[in-house]
Amino acid sequence: MWTLKDKVILITGASRGVGAACAVALAREGAKLVLAAKTIEPDPRLPGTLLDTARAVEAAGGEAHVVAFDARDSQGCARVVAESVERFGGLDGLVNNAGAIFWSPVAGWTVKRFDLVFGVNMRASFALSQAAIPHLRARGGGHILMMSPPIVPDALPGKAPYLVSKWGMTALAMAIDAEESEHGISASALWPVTGIRTAATENLGMGDQKEWRTPEILADATVALLRRDPKRLRFRAWLDEDVLAEAGVTDLTKYRCDPDFEPQPMSIELVDPGWAARNGR
Repeated sequence: MWTLKDKVILITGASRGVGAACAVALAREGAKLVLAAKTIEPDPRLPGTLLDTARAVEAAGGEAHVVAFDARDSQGCARVVAESVERFGGLDGLVNNAGAIFWSPVAGWTVKRFDLVFGVNMRASFALSQAAIPHLRARGGGHILMMSPPIVPDALPGKAPYLVSKWGMTALAMAIDAEESEHGISASALWPVTGIRTAATENLGMGDQKEWRTPEILADATVALLRRDPKRLRFRAWLDEDVLAEAGVTDLTKYRCDPDFEPQPMSIELVDPGWAARNGR
């Protein structure tokens, strides 16, 4: 086990949803959190700000430093990492959670939309990870976690540019893990089996309460992964249910959005349409 107490963890997309849930869960473990996102002032279109998450972290007994940044700005990505080290004296983990989503056949995309999705998903994950690696090496190792899915080409039709941007994050984690293992750095990917209730799923009409779990399932899976010794944990494109099962958590009812309904696989079917059948779901 790798204690998270006093470890410095940078989380992007931390103003709401999965990022905010991860921050609170890690705060309960005693981690010191750097919270990075674009939203620091309230936005009537989207609930949650970095300051809201910071207050929730402090209520959970943690310590938080807030940095507003645009994930598409490579200099901003470098600044977030530099501020993390300046504020807490080092860096032990990076959770690349900030994301942009849009689904359409290739003909329905514009180059502007393509650049936005790749900028937030793939490019930012690269810039942040590259900036973080020297600091993780200096600490004798650490974790880089991508919120990205397994690579399954059969899932491409109708979602190709989006999935390629997310799979780029997964491939990047695979490369970093192989390249940096001698420095004690582990890189992994994590993805939910079911849909997760977030501002994106609600605003884009991606299902309803019966089909979703709460962001806390990914937060708890993140904690379970980051508790592992990075010197011994090697790359895997993890699913949240599998992470929790290996940690001894098999009752997932507390993560239901609707307490009377168990969500069926939806998110994983975006990347692996045969997963449910292979797993008896």
